[in-house]
Amino acid sequence: MTHPAPPSILSPRVLLPFIAVTLIWGTTWIVIRDQLAVVPASWSVTYRFLLGGLTMMLVAAIRRESFNLGWAGLRFVTVLGLAQFVFNFNFVYRAEHHIASGLVAGIFALLFVANAGLGALFLKQRFTARFLVGSGIAVAGVALLFANELRSDATSAAQTLTGIGLTLCGVLSASTANVMQATDIARRLPMAAMIGWGMLIGAALDGAFAWITVGPPVMEWRMGYIGGLAYLGVMASALAFSLYFRIIRDI
Repeated sequence: MTHPAPPSILSPRVLLPFIAVTLIWGTTWIVIRDQLAVVPASWSVTYRFLLGGLTMMLVAAIRRESFNLGWAGLRFVTVLGLAQFVFNFNFVYRAEHHIASGLVAGIFALLFVANAGLGALFLKQRFTARFLVGSGIAVAGVALLFANELRSDATSAAQTLTGIGLTLCGVLSASTANVMQATDIARRLPMAAMIGWGMLIGAALDGAFAWITVGPPVMEWRMGYIGGLAYLGVMASALAFSLYFRIIRDI
């Protein structure tokens, strides 16, 4: 199947959503840190994507999108939900137990490297010399961020390495979901319904994992937690992923 030429990265169709996603996700690291006080990370992830999934289903209903994705579509959104809304965010939330949220965000900037690697492996996309040089500089920069922490005492270094490892696992999971958005089956599925089903399936798997590992649901009725959950579920999940996946499909 042939696709039309992608729009320029600097076109308003790509640039404006990219700026919006950057501003939204650039603030989530601070909000996530506040979510880790009382409620176990796995339950916070579950609540976030339950709210996000319900929001996307409402959007799909308003748009009159079909909720019936077929068996192939259902298999696709199940894998998408597992990679993006289960593995990715459980790794990220746990990483913030070990290293500062800003450092987690810094490592996640390497997502473009993982995207390119998986894109080359599964989509036959080619690297350019400029990309390889830029990637090397980016990796070196992130390594320098952690150089001082890794030279400190053994306990601190172990915490740092654990946080780095968890974040890199999150990066790989997110990159898997990103590459899935560039496939033909993703382009055939209605966007809101696809994201809604992916988030709801992900939330169900998150909830099952949370119950098995940390016990029954825990809720913190503090206004800061509830407000942060609403922001993460509606703005940083429903809205931001809608814009982000659209960008990936376009470019």
